[in-house]
Amino acid sequence: MENVRVVDLRSDTLTKPTHEMRQAMKDAKVGDDVMREDPSVNDLQKMVAEMLGKEAALFVPTGTMGNLSAVMAHCSGRGQEVLVGDQSHIFLNEQGGIAQFGGVQSWAVPTQRDGTLRIQDLEVRFRKNDFHCPRTSLVCLENTHNFCGGTVLPLDYLEKVSLFKKSHNIPLHMDGARLMNAAVALDVKPSVVVKDCDSVNICLSKGLACPVGSLVAGTEDFVESVRRIRKALGGGMRQAGVLAAAGIVALKTIVPRLHEDHEHAKILARGVHLRDNALIQLDLDAVQTNMVIYEFPSDKLLPSTFIKRLQEVTPQELEDLDEAIHVKLSQITMTKARAVLHNDIGTDDVTAVLKKIRYVIGELCKD
Repeated sequence: MENVRVVDLRSDTLTKPTHEMRQAMKDAKVGDDVMREDPSVNDLQKMVAEMLGKEAALFVPTGTMGNLSAVMAHCSGRGQEVLVGDQSHIFLNEQGGIAQFGGVQSWAVPTQRDGTLRIQDLEVRFRKNDFHCPRTSLVCLENTHNFCGGTVLPLDYLEKVSLFKKSHNIPLHMDGARLMNAAVALDVKPSVVVKDCDSVNICLSKGLACPVGSLVAGTEDFVESVRRIRKALGGGMRQAGVLAAAGIVALKTIVPRLHEDHEHAKILARGVHLRDNALIQLDLDAVQTNMVIYEFPSDKLLPSTFIKRLQEVTPQELEDLDEAIHVKLSQITMTKARAVLHNDIGTDDVTAVLKKIRYVIGELCKD
């Protein structure tokens, strides 16, 4: 079919680098980063460390490597255990890497709908001094929370987790792949969000439109440990300034416009009436940043069916809408589909998505 409008909301990793990023990558000053001589990488690392209020930061290829290297730096001994959410990216989507490569055991803590881990659930899982058990050595949080729909951890909750980790003398790692979205939603500096975190991982390719890269931040000594682990994991890069240059542009130009993605998500969520719909549900309170989660509580309509139909155009639909629209969503669980707003999606795209979704829901949810 010709002249089909395709709006891809599967992920904010789908973004293309902006013109300014491409130009910066072309003109980047580079050196050997393994020898710490790439000026663009050094500038990015300094920029991120200052932004997060930490002593140092290290550029790594991926967020998965960032989380893995951070956990391994915190848990450098044997017989250690990490408290991590059962819906977290570290637990679900990183191949159990902390066990594969770090020999670190995870104890999954029930994740609440808002992305938090209840303090009482952390307390009951903290191992006492018993030689039968592994040692609880780290707690990990995720902010914003992916599988909860981009929810933001409240600042007062983070204070409570800080008291927990201090009382047990263990560090706190923040998987902040979309930390900038959290800071924008809270209207505070990123350093405020992570002030009590011993380490932070942020991703430049999720929501910030960069092609590659994440950064791990913490103390000077901690980052030196991460640097050694990065090398062992194959993450040492040479003239990486061509990638770091895009990150610098992203932090200067994309972060200030993230509120637009958040507003687009709210428009999308509020634009379809689902209050009395038994087949598709949506929690408006959970739409806090750039994600919208559609839930399918009944097997009468599956997310896979909904997703497939959104990428089809029937003759009747073409006649009714006078436009061919394909909308791409991702299925993130057996009962959930996700839409993610990002830098490549404009207001006109959101309007087209609403037009399509309203039509498809009207068709699939007939009495």
